[in-house]
Amino acid sequence: MSHGADKGAVPVTTGTAPATPAPRAESDPAGVRAMIFLRDRGIFVLWVLLLVGFSIWAQPYFASVNNAILIANAAALTAIFAAGVAVGIICGALDLSIPGTAAVAACTCGYLLTHGAPVWVGLLAGLATGVLVGVINGVISLRGFNPIVVTIGTLSITTAAATLIAGGYTIPGLTDLTFMGTRRYWGIPAPVWIGAAVFIIGTIFLTRTRDGVRMMAVGGNAEAVRRSGIHSDRYRVLGFVVSGVCAALGGLVSTALVTEASPAASPGIIFTALTAVALAGVSLAGGRGSLPRVAVGALILATISNGLTIKGIDPYWGTGVTGVLLLASLAMEKWVSTSVSRRLVATAQASVHTGTR
Repeated sequence: MSHGADKGAVPVTTGTAPATPAPRAESDPAGVRAMIFLRDRGIFVLWVLLLVGFSIWAQPYFASVNNAILIANAAALTAIFAAGVAVGIICGALDLSIPGTAAVAACTCGYLLTHGAPVWVGLLAGLATGVLVGVINGVISLRGFNPIVVTIGTLSITTAAATLIAGGYTIPGLTDLTFMGTRRYWGIPAPVWIGAAVFIIGTIFLTRTRDGVRMMAVGGNAEAVRRSGIHSDRYRVLGFVVSGVCAALGGLVSTALVTEASPAASPGIIFTALTAVALAGVSLAGGRGSLPRVAVGALILATISNGLTIKGIDPYWGTGVTGVLLLASLAMEKWVSTSVSRRLVATAQASVHTGTR
């Protein structure tokens, strides 16, 4: 065949033309990994930015070891209450009776100590009160009642019970509890050690034990867990019990700090705890959350309050700034979750289309 014929010839295709390589679906859609990092680690970045900002703005007093200890101590109590709220929300058991549980646990312990009981008996009785309130909340909620309404009711009951136990007055002179309040160990206040223990134990429980993983699964989809043969009701009650124990422990630590037990149930407890939980991105729908992020949420609240106090700014500005951060974190959580879902769905659809060509 001549070369001239080759130049003018039209290429002849065979029965099996070479297929054009299908575009491979991206294993990491653009921005998805960054968005997930922002959702899961953004609170740590925010805290670091706050620390850097206050270190520059409130120098030289803010960036010091003593002030860091003060921030940790201020955050510890909020963190203990927030741990209980977070665990409750994660397993679908939002508990609003925490202030009342803390008050009745403190007054129970204070009453026993002032009547000659050993310290360990008073502490165990206070923690047992938290267990009892948690069981009551859980059992009633399982009867089909809204947990929010149930825990508001038990909040009123526990507040009244605390007032009856204390006779309507605070119980002073509880100096036997200073070992878990004002005392320091290796330079670090006792509440910081207690808070750290709560979060370490809680994190290991939720992420490394069968019951903890199942409890989170119940919060995500209780019906699916029940159909898989797991007793979901038991884990729902367990969530209320954990919340009640954390509330009781927080009430005991509060009592140890001021050496007196107050029957008043402060609504600020639940507000600050919920704020720390919301800042941490814990899903209010349940099934997802991280206790380390909750601890950082409590530290953020304490950092803002501490920095503004050093600068001599009125406390209500701190409340306002916290509210803005809370709304911003909720908006970011919604935006990130929606964006990630859309991009993952788009990627899955692209994979299906390319796979059927």
